[in-house]
Amino acid sequence: MAEQFRLSKLYRILKRRLYLSCRYSFKGGATTATTRLISHHISKGETIAQSLKDRLDYGKDPDKTQGGKLISAYECDHMTADAEFLLAKAKYKAATGRESDVLCYQIRQSFKPGEITPEEANKVGYETAMRWTKDKYAFFVATHTDRQHIHNVRPDRAMRKAVEGTAP
Repeated sequence: MAEQFRLSKLYRILKRRLYLSCRYSFKGGATTATTRLISHHISKGETIAQSLKDRLDYGKDPDKTQGGKLISAYECDHMTADAEFLLAKAKYKAATGRESDVLCYQIRQSFKPGEITPEEANKVGYETAMRWTKDKYAFFVATHTDRQHIHNVRPDRAMRKAVEGTAP
C-alpha cells in the first residue's frame, strides 16, 4: 500500500512537471503541444516481454515515422529498447526484491496541424526529454506523421527509474 501511494504521488509530480514543460519556442514563435503522461501495464494474456515489445513497436512503426527517419534516442538503441527496458526491470527486481506492473511510461505530445514540421517536433520531443530526465536516463522519441496532427510518442525507461527509484 505504501509503495502504491509513493508511485501515485510521484505520478502526480511527474504530471505537474510535464504540464510546466508544454510550451516551446521555434522560429521566434511559441508552439504549444498537448501533452499526456501514460503509464503502460502488462497486457492481459501476454508476458512482460511481449507487452513491452508491443508497446515499443507501436512507437517505432516505420509507416508512422517516415521509415524510421523520425526516431531519435538517448542512452539506448531504439531497435533494442524493449530488451534494454526489460533488463532494467529485471535489475530493479534483483536489487530490491520489488516488482511493479508498470512496464514503462510514455509521454505523448500532439501539435496542431501545420504548426510544426516533423523534424522540429522530433527535436522538441528530444529536448523535452533531456530537460525532464536531466540527461541521466535512456529514452527514445518517435515522431508520427500518420495523422493530420504531428505527434511524438516517447516511451521512457527514465520514468520507470524515476518512479521505482533505481540508480541510473
